[in-house]
Amino acid sequence: MRIGLIGTGRIGSFHAGVLGRHPGVDSLVVTDPDAGRAAHVAERAGARALASADDVLAAGVDAVVITSATSAHADLIRRAARAGLPAFCEKPIALDLAGTLDALAEVERAGSVLQLGFMRRFDAGYTAARAAVRDGVLGRLHTVRAVTSDPAPPPAAYLPSSGGLFRDCLVHDFDILRWVTGREVAEVYATGTDGGLSAFREAGDVATAAALLTLDDGTPVTATATRCNGAGYDVRMELAGDLDQFAVGLDDRTPITSVEPEGPPAPAKPWPGFLERFAPAYEAELDAFLRVVGGELANPCDGREALHALRVAEACERSRAKREPVRLAEISGG
Repeated sequence: MRIGLIGTGRIGSFHAGVLGRHPGVDSLVVTDPDAGRAAHVAERAGARALASADDVLAAGVDAVVITSATSAHADLIRRAARAGLPAFCEKPIALDLAGTLDALAEVERAGSVLQLGFMRRFDAGYTAARAAVRDGVLGRLHTVRAVTSDPAPPPAAYLPSSGGLFRDCLVHDFDILRWVTGREVAEVYATGTDGGLSAFREAGDVATAAALLTLDDGTPVTATATRCNGAGYDVRMELAGDLDQFAVGLDDRTPITSVEPEGPPAPAKPWPGFLERFAPAYEAELDAFLRVVGGELANPCDGREALHALRVAEACERSRAKREPVRLAEISGG
């Protein structure tokens, strides 16, 4: 199989390495606006660097992996669809609903494949939690708590184009909440603070946020996120039912310290970031994409899944601005 990869930043470089050593990939071509970076990544992955996305799309590839800057995602998705090429794209499709819907319409008109990069769906812990919920192991699910905490803020220059904490960060929690529980979000109430770097205030963003979500069966969910968790990278989900309670992301690298006399000590090696924490999941989602391209597997995360998660993020932003609950029925694209 011949694969093209567009974008060789941090996640693109990681994906290039995965694709370069995958037994199902016969050849890999990569490109990036930074030609030197593309050449370096290509050399490490055993790939060939090309000058542009146009060159990749015209290189006779069987599928493309889009890991470019967010602002280019929608256009590249549309171009891949018009070329009849299956595409894997890191989230988001676009930072707004209009751009997302437009790109999805192009994919649907072309009848092509679009798989979105929500890697938590391929994590062993979340997969086990989903099975526990679906199999009734927890009994009636009555409470869900989700946490995403980055160890340090991203570069200030990234914030204005990130889409904000709800769309850029918590959108992963919104997606995995739907996937694990099998329920839809009916209403949100969200708040946040821009405390910390002035760059958050200047970008109209928040450094820390919390959302109370109500699922369509009435189950309450809390989802919190921060860019300023100095202890390390912390991503967890707790699911409580009337028979049992499970936690995802709780292990000897979880960056949390118990102050109980007999509680567990601080982790010796806390998770430093998302690539380390979710490396196996990232590999699994690309393997799944190659199997989708090869006709061996149904698409496990198509573009409509990204739309659903984005609508929840949009509702949260609207709620934060209005300081009142927002029902998902008010958000277009449903």
